[in-house]
Amino acid sequence: MAHAVSIIQSTQLDGINPSLRDPVEYRKSGLSLNHIIGCPLDCSYCVRHLFGNFDQRRPQALMTDEEAFRRLVTHQFFQPHITPIQLFNRATDPMLPEVKPHTHNILRLLDAQELTNHVLVITRWKVSKEDCDQFNALKHIKLSILVTYSGIEDTKIEPIKSSIAEKSLKTLYANAERYKVVLYWRPIIPGINDTDVHIEKARALSAHAHATVFSGLFYRNEIAAFYRENGIAEPYVNTARRKLLPLDAEQRLLSTFNQYGSQPPIFRKTSCGVAYAHHLADYNGHYGITELCDTCPPLQVARCKSACKRPDRSHVEQLCTQLGATNSPEMTARAIVVRGLDEQRRYYIQHTLGFQVHDADKPHHYGRHGRAEAARSTIDVDQQY
Repeated sequence: MAHAVSIIQSTQLDGINPSLRDPVEYRKSGLSLNHIIGCPLDCSYCVRHLFGNFDQRRPQALMTDEEAFRRLVTHQFFQPHITPIQLFNRATDPMLPEVKPHTHNILRLLDAQELTNHVLVITRWKVSKEDCDQFNALKHIKLSILVTYSGIEDTKIEPIKSSIAEKSLKTLYANAERYKVVLYWRPIIPGINDTDVHIEKARALSAHAHATVFSGLFYRNEIAAFYRENGIAEPYVNTARRKLLPLDAEQRLLSTFNQYGSQPPIFRKTSCGVAYAHHLADYNGHYGITELCDTCPPLQVARCKSACKRPDRSHVEQLCTQLGATNSPEMTARAIVVRGLDEQRRYYIQHTLGFQVHDADKPHHYGRHGRAEAARSTIDVDQQY
């Protein structure tokens, strides 16, 4: 039986990045709970670089699971049965030996409230048959286990062998009853893990998942600095706010998957893959971004089309005004575009309405939803929505 992690003492809090002290934060696919920080896996591209705690390798808890759970379900943006939830996806891995007792406990606490929210657990570590049994015992939440797999062999970039994720994926899929399994193929980096051999390996692994989601590298200034300091070849000349994945790499991998009929299908967006796995419409409202739908099976497109309703303008204006928007929102068939709302407030509206909400000051371009400028599409790059 793994031991629970220790709770950080108040005298130690001064050494922790202030942005890590609040355990609940909206991230793109949902409200994220992160009351345990610290990870020994040392993936070079980890988002922990952004919080200045990459060197904290021993997981520690900010508070008890019960207090973290209370903060989650009483958060101003939490909506029962609506808000997607993510566990431990910012500062640790939820299936580390010290962390997974807390992962299972939070899942039980959510399920005991008979909540039916989507809950995402993202891991690259070891998952056992016993873990699967605990996942299967949950009756109400819509649980998805996303197994992060890259196939990267350079230990400077990723010290952890991808064979661990492969084994976990197969164990999860073989024992899945009440949860779904997603192959989370990321990060795909040009010249590192985008060869035909790597793509074919990922395609073969997709047979052990209910859906596959792929994405490029999240390459920020802090990560680039770490690469330089540690003698790791920089994959891009410039950093970017959004993930980087060259269009030609995307086209090659999609061509390989499509060649085999792509069963299960492959998706660009996490929520699309999760929703498909559960036979539901996308909870992030991507249907209006039509160029994202070209990998979706017709039945899934029909589900999302049926669920996608253009929101009532007066309701949209009311929500935006209440949350502090500085302009009247623009509404298109693709998205609500508003100014003055941070990510937390935009995602709250997005999940409330099931419709995309974008920041007017950080525009998306046609064919590059979530794709950084450096990874340019051959589609008209100047067309905005």
